[in-house]
Amino acid sequence: MRNGVMTISRYIGITESRNNALNMKNFKNIIIAAAVSLLLTSCGLYKKYEQQTQSPANVFGTTQDVTTTEGGQSIAQLSWREFFTDPMLQSLIEQVLANNADLNSARIAMEKSEASLKMAKMAYLPSLYFSPQGTLAKFDSNPWSKTYNLPLQLSVDLDVFGSITNKKRAAEAVLMQTQICEEAIRANLISTTAQQYYMLQVLDRQLEILTMTDSLWNASLEIQKSLWENGKAYSTAVNQMESSYLNVKTQIVDTHRSIRATVNAICRLLAITPQQIQRSRWGSSELHHPEAQGDMGQRMFDTQYLKIGVPANLLELRPDIRMANFALEEAFYNTQAARAAFFPSITLAGTIGWTNSAGGIELNPGKLLLSFLGQLTQPIFAQGKLKANLKISQLTEEDLKKKYVQTVIEAGNQVNEALADCMAAREKQQFYHRQVQVLNDAYTGTHELMDNGKASYLEVLTAQESLLSSQLSEAMNMYNGTQAVIALYIALGGGTK
Repeated sequence: MRNGVMTISRYIGITESRNNALNMKNFKNIIIAAAVSLLLTSCGLYKKYEQQTQSPANVFGTTQDVTTTEGGQSIAQLSWREFFTDPMLQSLIEQVLANNADLNSARIAMEKSEASLKMAKMAYLPSLYFSPQGTLAKFDSNPWSKTYNLPLQLSVDLDVFGSITNKKRAAEAVLMQTQICEEAIRANLISTTAQQYYMLQVLDRQLEILTMTDSLWNASLEIQKSLWENGKAYSTAVNQMESSYLNVKTQIVDTHRSIRATVNAICRLLAITPQQIQRSRWGSSELHHPEAQGDMGQRMFDTQYLKIGVPANLLELRPDIRMANFALEEAFYNTQAARAAFFPSITLAGTIGWTNSAGGIELNPGKLLLSFLGQLTQPIFAQGKLKANLKISQLTEEDLKKKYVQTVIEAGNQVNEALADCMAAREKQQFYHRQVQVLNDAYTGTHELMDNGKASYLEVLTAQESLLSSQLSEAMNMYNGTQAVIALYIALGGGTK
């Protein structure tokens, strides 16, 4: 009977051993299957960003006056030195780019992003720490216990699920945004400097017109005074003529003040105290198309010389669109990193050093200490932070997609507006030019008639004022056209190189 019990006990023991072995094998299979499943699931976390947001069609509008060429080089591909050919303007732009505080801040921001990217790349490398430790302990009347530990601790995070990779790629996208931001500030400074410079030129031209008018009208006033003194003119004629003459004087004062304000604005861009700005004469240099022939109006802003390029490619040069695209890329990788946070983190750590503490035993001299540790941390409940971070990242990505489309729409609108301004300035230029010719002939003829007693002073006065107004308007229209060309150059993405 005892032998039978022993046989049954052995059988039960063998059976339990086999069951335990099977359970261990099944457990290993489950672990392997779970690991393979996690790896397959995490494969998408290494996916690179591909732009999927579609730009709206026909971003430049359907206006018949706004056309684009199907080929050739866009003016935006020209460097600012090729586009602005005036040597004095080039010198001003170089000084602004060298001294401007906003551009310097953009450079510093770019250097900060470079440091952040370098730190993100270094996350792949192990961490190494030296943390010496010493202890003095005494219990009752026993002698002092002296222990020390001189370890080198090494720790490395295995990027199994792409957390480090996605953070590094997001840092790269941030760096690209800061670089493009610096380009955008540079383009804006170039544009502003050029517009202020040409404003100075056109103010000089208007001052020249007013000074010439001042001289002519002063002569006319003296003639009227002489006629009045000899009883050949009425005092009202003298008064009207003098009033118009004084109006020219006030316009000269206003123009001088505008010149000073423009000079001060340029000095602020240069980060210097107010001082004289050297500039060339209005119309002495063209913008970007020396092949144009004819008067200054054609050379400055005739749209037949404005090469726009292929619509599908030209907006890619704009800093704001490129920044919007890299912002989308950053958001994409931030979302990937938020997904990776749901997966386990694996850390390998090790310690090598010298110690005299062996548990409760003190060794003198000390001995070499070696230890290795592998750790896997799987988030289970993190107070809702992981889900919240993922949701925030996804919403940010969705918002940036809509902002990207809006950025493209606004870019197309700016190009459309700049082209329309160029067209309007060109069309008005021929009218202003002809108007100045006609009014100049009218003024000359009316003055001769008045000298012969066949016209009144009011007719001469009207002719003088109309001619002055037309001359000043023509000069301002030419500036508006130049400003439109600069705006088109920037709207197409020019000025970044």
